[in-house]
Amino acid sequence: MGEVASQNGNTAMVVDMRSDTVTKPTEAMRTAMANAEVDDDVLGYDPTALRLETEMARIMGKEAGLFVPSGTMGNLISVLVHCEVRGSEVILGDISHIHIYENGGISTLGGVHPRTVKNNKDGTMDLELIEASIRDPNGELFYPMTRLICIENSHANSGGRCLSLEYTDKVGELAKKHGLKLHIDGARIFNAATALGVPVDRLVQAADSVSVCLSKSLGAPVGTVIVGSKSFITKAKTLRKALGGGMRQIGILCAAALVAVQDNVKKLEEDHKNTKLLAEGLNQIAGIKVDMSAVETNIVFVNVCESSNTTAPKLCKHLEDHGVLVMLENTYRMRMVIHHQITENDVKHTLSCLRQAITGASSEHIDK
Repeated sequence: MGEVASQNGNTAMVVDMRSDTVTKPTEAMRTAMANAEVDDDVLGYDPTALRLETEMARIMGKEAGLFVPSGTMGNLISVLVHCEVRGSEVILGDISHIHIYENGGISTLGGVHPRTVKNNKDGTMDLELIEASIRDPNGELFYPMTRLICIENSHANSGGRCLSLEYTDKVGELAKKHGLKLHIDGARIFNAATALGVPVDRLVQAADSVSVCLSKSLGAPVGTVIVGSKSFITKAKTLRKALGGGMRQIGILCAAALVAVQDNVKKLEEDHKNTKLLAEGLNQIAGIKVDMSAVETNIVFVNVCESSNTTAPKLCKHLEDHGVLVMLENTYRMRMVIHHQITENDVKHTLSCLRQAITGASSEHIDK
């Protein structure tokens, strides 16, 4: 994937599978950033930002878009726009990214109460449980009022599983039935659309808003675009400024994001192919196990058997010593994520290193 300086001053290859957020800007991105036409975006005049926002809205089938610094801010703004009244309630998965990894921002900054529903292994929430969690409006003297449902696609903590078009439509129908809004955390929505073979605009058609991260699998260095109606985006722009997301000449960043959208969406199928190659290879190594049914996009959770005489921290250290970086989850679990700068040879090298760590076999023998 890349090179870093070692302690002796030489360069060593590094295969970085910690996340798909670790990609480096391509030469095309750097050129676009250097040549970007810019202006003050807070005043509404940055032409490159406007071009990216318009393009993302078109791709997602929505009226308008807004560039924000991060997926966390994108989700926060979206929830707060839909839940303008403090004390509103949002229904979301118990292991969703918004609930687990975004610092509780919807509560601490927006006064929004999260009501969690158990995520199934495939990232969905049972429709019956969602509906049962919607507050009776007649109970407003006692309860927070439900105003929003959030789903995540693909679902990171479920291993990058994809929520189907049919399921998403049903959640949208349920939201409309009760006068609620639907927000999709689409940090990896292009992965889901690619894996499902569904046009991305159709996949998010039922949503009132979508947060689309450009700095994960698409490989842009910075940024997320939230999309929705024109009135939604007008309110979102005010909140972005209040949260410190007004960044003036952001065309420099948006230029790289435009390249990412143009160049890297078509590479996701290859990423998924390499992910399955990795998962299948891992499952052939005694002492570690991958749930192949969960491998749908670009994320692999690796379970280390307690009887294997090793642990995930030991394997992570061995991999790091051999130029492979992965994410440690706990004593017997680690995560690997494929992106467009991970090649098939990188996958084979990683498998070789893991076999060597567990069996003691030489890399030379394994590569044959």
